[in-house]
Amino acid sequence: MDKDILKNVKNDKFAQLLGIEIVEASPGYALVEMKIEDKHKNGINIVQGGAIFTLADYAFAIASNADGSTTVGINASISYFKAPAGAYIRAEAREESKNKKISGYKVEIKDEDGTLIASFSGLGYRKKTE
Repeated sequence: MDKDILKNVKNDKFAQLLGIEIVEASPGYALVEMKIEDKHKNGINIVQGGAIFTLADYAFAIASNADGSTTVGINASISYFKAPAGAYIRAEAREESKNKKISGYKVEIKDEDGTLIASFSGLGYRKKTE
């Protein structure tokens, strides 16, 4: 994993606050992980949807910027299927399409035992490099 290629995402302060770690990254692909802690839980003691969304969004950001481009999100949606079980959750992003300006990604969020807990779709705008 080339740390210089990840310059746009490796210093993400919000991801650091949540404790999200990059497991693997390459152009068009990312795998990230977040250990579940009390700070990630909502009032009914399950992982807050915003924490799951942020994990998925970070995977999307890494996958879409790992080619050295500067890509920003212009649309995102998520569907939640079940509350995660276990000590951590992972998000795996894969590029589905890319052209000069627009790129599309699908992210699967799974819990510790590999159960799909959410699905995220992200659309990115590839900014001109200067």
